[in-house]
Amino acid sequence: MEQVSGNFTVDLRRLVVLRELQRRGSLAKAAEALHLTPSAVSQQIAALAREAGVPLTEREGRGVRLTGQARVLLAHADVIAAQLERARADLAAYGEGGRGAVRIGCFSSGILGLLPGALRALAERLPHVRVDVVEAEPPDLFTALDGGQLDLAVAVDFAAAPPHTDTRYRRTDLLTDVLDLAVPPDHPLADRSRVSLRELATDAWIIGDARSCCGAVARSVCAAAGFTPDIRHAVNDWGALAALVEAGQGVALIPRLVQPLYGHRQLALLTTEGAPPSRNVFAAVRAGAEGDPVLGAVRDQLKLSARELYRRTRASSPALHSAHSAAVIE
Repeated sequence: MEQVSGNFTVDLRRLVVLRELQRRGSLAKAAEALHLTPSAVSQQIAALAREAGVPLTEREGRGVRLTGQARVLLAHADVIAAQLERARADLAAYGEGGRGAVRIGCFSSGILGLLPGALRALAERLPHVRVDVVEAEPPDLFTALDGGQLDLAVAVDFAAAPPHTDTRYRRTDLLTDVLDLAVPPDHPLADRSRVSLRELATDAWIIGDARSCCGAVARSVCAAAGFTPDIRHAVNDWGALAALVEAGQGVALIPRLVQPLYGHRQLALLTTEGAPPSRNVFAAVRAGAEGDPVLGAVRDQLKLSARELYRRTRASSPALHSAHSAAVIE
């Protein structure tokens, strides 16, 4: 490997590949995320190493790991990416931000509960701005954000999401989404307004895939309550989950973000004793893009819509109603 040149340059697209290798931990997973072959990813990393004049990977068993030089280069890559976003934002601001297009990536219940009101308001506020929505969750959501396929991500904090300290993003907390217990109307606990999660440790559970935000949150909530749920049905669609609970096939945690959509279902909603399980919903843009006037308007509207939604869902909390007499999701 040659020594680092005083006037070396690197291909920014290859830095994106290196960043994805850092995030995914293997050539195969990085290739899958980037829609490339492992060989192509390896070639991109090798070309970047030649450009930089330093080794970027080293063998580890059957795979590879990043070198110290690669981590140094990635720290600079984050700064470079943020500065390019600031340049783009400045150019957008020069045109006053009245036109353009924004691509939002969002998890499914966010699309169901939060985005419709925000999109209606944005259509009135920015009639010449096109807003497209893509359903996605971490880590793919942030891979698309990094690669420019998305301009803004709406996500839930869980293990697959980036930490608060990740300098690649500028995040805005939107709301705390409480999860209530949904049980069939003839369940032995349906007459109660509050229950301990542990009281349902022997019930059949309906929980989403472990890689999904709600599936991961539900598992961690049960673990914190001291039990591993007996998952009889793995369902990611909220309508299907509500239908299975109504049919007596199990119990589930359902976020207040989507509860108003299933008022026709005969369910008993119960709050949990103590601090209720919840998830933090946030929006994120690439570092440097926070000055973009269109993205700023979209983030502001998301905050306004989230505030209004939080007021509505709090007012319709099952803790304020008799779970059995209501017998439906408010």
